[in-house]
Amino acid sequence: MNFVEELKWRGMVHDMMPGTEELLAKEQVTAYLGIDPTADSLHIGHLCGIMMLRHFQRCGHKPLALVGGATGMIGDPSGKSAERNLLNEETLRHNQECIKKQLAKFLDFDSAASNAAELVNNYDWMKDFSFLDFAREIGKHITVNYMMSKDSVKKRLSSESSAGMSFTEFTYQLLQGYDFLHLYEAKGCKLQMGGSDQWGNITTGTELIRRKVGGEAYALTCPLITKADGGKFGKTESGNVWLDAKYTSPYKFYQFWLNVSDDDAAKYIRIFTSLEKEEIDSLIAEHSAAPHLRTLQKRLAKEVTIMVHSEEDYNAAVDASNILFGNATSDALKKLDEDTLLAVFEGVPQFEVSKELLSQGIKAVDLFTENAAVFPSKGEMRKLVQGGGVSLNKEKLAAFDEVINTENLLDSKYLLVQKGKKNYYLIIAK
Repeated sequence: MNFVEELKWRGMVHDMMPGTEELLAKEQVTAYLGIDPTADSLHIGHLCGIMMLRHFQRCGHKPLALVGGATGMIGDPSGKSAERNLLNEETLRHNQECIKKQLAKFLDFDSAASNAAELVNNYDWMKDFSFLDFAREIGKHITVNYMMSKDSVKKRLSSESSAGMSFTEFTYQLLQGYDFLHLYEAKGCKLQMGGSDQWGNITTGTELIRRKVGGEAYALTCPLITKADGGKFGKTESGNVWLDAKYTSPYKFYQFWLNVSDDDAAKYIRIFTSLEKEEIDSLIAEHSAAPHLRTLQKRLAKEVTIMVHSEEDYNAAVDASNILFGNATSDALKKLDEDTLLAVFEGVPQFEVSKELLSQGIKAVDLFTENAAVFPSKGEMRKLVQGGGVSLNKEKLAAFDEVINTENLLDSKYLLVQKGKKNYYLIIAK
């Protein structure tokens, strides 16, 4: 497989230094991509870069994932309008371990092959580098004029809302440049990849390698992913969409991809899956013929959820989705863990009742009108129950005066009432 061709048809090339394609055609190349370790989970904003490394390895080359332990202590000015919080070493090491576990789902770290992936941390080679040594060994090779010409620096300095840029952040591109030089010398790494906002930092590295050791190094960036409507990709009302289930449940993760627009689905299925071109073209054609079936979104959500979580999590997410939007049974509802149940019914009206009330047993008609205002009147509830339009925990309510007690509770805490086809209410017994 030709790596650059693979990225091009997927829409994953933004900038590339001349000579990059020729280098990749003639030898097995080692390349690295930097990942910011400011959290103990990656989010889907990292996925495009990770997929670049994945395709790189599939094409027979050797990927290095660099966790920026040192640079994470400083903060990258690219695309930022303010400085970020600095982390201590213990937090960085914890974050690094968590990130490696996530990356292992995309990259092969354990293979005996010559292109096995490696995780490196720039803190390991920066921690003993004194300021004087860095100024003498590295600083003299790159002029301030060269550093000032970078877009990331110019934008920060010219922005009216900016409080300027600290010397710490100004030196970021030199530190990232030194990473490239170090990996070039220690690992034979000749290519750095990243998002298009990293172009300035990456080319500082290629320039440093040229000036200090007379070497040839290369750069390749992917576009920053956006939504068709111009909105920011990967952000929801509750914040980032994380890869760690403890921050974003597999159900919510699956729902994110399932709910993207048609245009975005056609773009994202190329970028965020390893499906081949013929299959993607066929899926796009199938989707165009019947957009209401959401073929693209369903396949995209399936591929990414299985890749990031597991097939089991994907199946559970589909079952959970069917509870809200399909004809799921009470058995499927009872299988849901509490977090998924709450995620599925987030946003539906909720009522709290006393568990003591249920322990004594209470008629449904009293519970759903007097204690939880699911129905405005007992008469309306009676009429709807008689017409078969009321369900409790996905089972039709046989009689409006049926007695409900603690045995009816899901997870010993919840009752799910459905009125008609689409109106759900969650009753929480405390």
